[in-house]
Amino acid sequence: MYKALIIDDEKPVQIAIQKLGKWNYYGVEPPRLSANGKDALQSMREFHPDIVFVDMNMPVMDGVSFLKAASCEFPDSQYVVVSGYDQFSYAQQALHYGACEYLLKPVEEDALNSAIEKAILRIDPEAVFDDDKNPEANISPDEAVTIIKAYIDSHYCENIRITMFSEKYFFSTDYLTRLFRGKYGFTIYEYVLKLRMERAKTLLEAEDNKIIDIAERLGYADNHYFSKAFRTYYDISPSQYRRNFLDGKK
Repeated sequence: MYKALIIDDEKPVQIAIQKLGKWNYYGVEPPRLSANGKDALQSMREFHPDIVFVDMNMPVMDGVSFLKAASCEFPDSQYVVVSGYDQFSYAQQALHYGACEYLLKPVEEDALNSAIEKAILRIDPEAVFDDDKNPEANISPDEAVTIIKAYIDSHYCENIRITMFSEKYFFSTDYLTRLFRGKYGFTIYEYVLKLRMERAKTLLEAEDNKIIDIAERLGYADNHYFSKAFRTYYDISPSQYRRNFLDGKK
């Protein structure tokens, strides 16, 4: 089994990487955690991880300083940078110190697992992955819809297609739609719309939020399409809803 270490001072990021990584599929032990570069170096001296996920902006010792020290002391480890900064200078420094991949926050599941696979193949170019250990290939229908709901709860502002779930969990789109409706009372698209419209109400209640900005934040490229969707859902326009809400506060 390979060993992994996650270095990030943000607990939600640590949790996201832990949950999204297909550790068993790739033959990786559950990753250990560290909150800063200094503590991480000490941990590496104790258990010698094969793959290290490192944030660039950390207290005590930042990502660049860590990579500089760790790449000298542990040249065989593979480093995957996870950063909230889409800056060429950061990526350039990360690659300079041997990072094999540069991921942006929020971490995407496919990008994360692609980075894990890339790191392992750099360690062992002949590595073969066992599909029997792929949890997505053996997931139950009930587990699938539970995971889909959790995903939508966090990504409802993005362009969500049912086919992305059917391809991932090996169920037809019609079957997943029936399962989702049976468990939650909505189709997948109805649930996405519900979350968007509920969030739209909250955003409209803040007078400083421009309607065109709200539309964009909720994943609508066209402000008119957002307004039409809101009116159809609530039988009132976004601007009228805002006026009614603000008048009610007086």
